[in-house]
Amino acid sequence: MSFTATQICIQEGAKKAWMYAIGVAIVEMIYLRFALTGMDWVIQHRNWFIALGWITVLLFLVLGVLAFISARKQSKEERSVILDNKLHRFLLGLTMSALNPVQIPFWFLWTSTMIQTEVLPVTATAFHVFTIGAGVGTIGGLALYIHGGNWLVKKNNTSNKTLNKIMGVIFIITALIQLYRMLYKPWI
Repeated sequence: MSFTATQICIQEGAKKAWMYAIGVAIVEMIYLRFALTGMDWVIQHRNWFIALGWITVLLFLVLGVLAFISARKQSKEERSVILDNKLHRFLLGLTMSALNPVQIPFWFLWTSTMIQTEVLPVTATAFHVFTIGAGVGTIGGLALYIHGGNWLVKKNNTSNKTLNKIMGVIFIITALIQLYRMLYKPWI
């Protein structure tokens, strides 16, 4: 998702990249709230999360293959395969973040650790502040990718074809990591 923020900034401008980042952060905060308050619900709906995990494997594999196909066919500068649509970038951020189940076990692990070690008090106020802080942190991290990535790509004069190849590698690796997790390290 971070690299996608960079691509949006390069190909469509910082404003659309920020819309994407806000969409990503909102879902991140929602998943964090689930982790803080909804472990029982997740356990009761285990099959839904398992299905989402497998859909994510398939989605990332398809996106990786499409990125390589796009790079191979590309003779002139074209948009990235993931950006070649009319979907509002805020909705793209919401969707990509929602389809990324990796953050769910991440937040379950860290919030349970922080609660058990009493770093995070079990109060509504603490949960609200922690959730807002995570959202701000997500936005801050994506801001580095939006502006730093844009600067780096422009400095190195990187083509969209190269960016598509990099995206393809990132999607395939992400799919393989998710596949490994689904097969060998189920979190739920």
